[in-house]
Amino acid sequence: MQPAKAFTLAAHGAKMPVVGYGTMELPDHPAELVAAAIENGYRLIDTARKYGTEERVGEGIRASGIARDELWVTTKVTELDAREADFLRSAETSLKALQLDYVDLLLVHWPQPKVPFTETLGALAKAKRSGLTRHIGVSNFTVAMLDEAVRVCPEPLVTNQVEYHAYLPQDRMLAALKRHGMILTAYCPMARGKLLNDPIIGEIAKSHGKTAGQICLRWLIQQPMVAAVPRPLEVTHIKEDLDMFDWSLSDDETRRISALRSRHIRIADPPERAPKWDVETVL
Repeated sequence: MQPAKAFTLAAHGAKMPVVGYGTMELPDHPAELVAAAIENGYRLIDTARKYGTEERVGEGIRASGIARDELWVTTKVTELDAREADFLRSAETSLKALQLDYVDLLLVHWPQPKVPFTETLGALAKAKRSGLTRHIGVSNFTVAMLDEAVRVCPEPLVTNQVEYHAYLPQDRMLAALKRHGMILTAYCPMARGKLLNDPIIGEIAKSHGKTAGQICLRWLIQQPMVAAVPRPLEVTHIKEDLDMFDWSLSDDETRRISALRSRHIRIADPPERAPKWDVETVL
């Protein structure tokens, strides 16, 4: 297995690991899982104020004994804190919870239509300029929102973190991110387990001697400028999800998996905060 830290994506001065460890809704021992993820090779840890896991993420980082500059930590500011003062206070609270001097990436977690993007993105840029974060980005933004965010933000955006997996097309978003020189960071990369029982995924997994989860992740990171943040909950799966870098899918296998996008299954669509998503047509 090749070391995961060697595989990064570059955007606007950032070099972000291509696979990260997601920490939403971890079970009763999240700090131990975070430490295990780091000890087994993860170098990107993804959390958020809304997840309620920042304290445990910080504990896991300290327990791992890893040097701070070896790790990439992402956190997010909830849409409830879209006003400038609230936004900056949230970012500072995250650092206190993590017990870190800075994060590597700070994201706007969900778009907030009640607050002008100029204010929220201005606060995001201020967080970077004041040293709270090294890089900035957004999450769950549509193409139109992304275009506006890039236009009004005083600092370059590195990524849009969105749901992306083989059951959900994101062609328009990928094209928009390419236009802006940004990374798509895919959450729910296995469609919350729905893809693990797909017969096509299973057939391809068997032919490679890999798991269905590994096939899902490889399909994602084999695409240009796509990173993924799976959430393995067992050490065995933590190790499996990093075994991505010394094998690949064939063109035919990639096409067969890509054809599954016609199912248009979206997992994360909370009615209280989700925008009107882009309409995708799979050819």
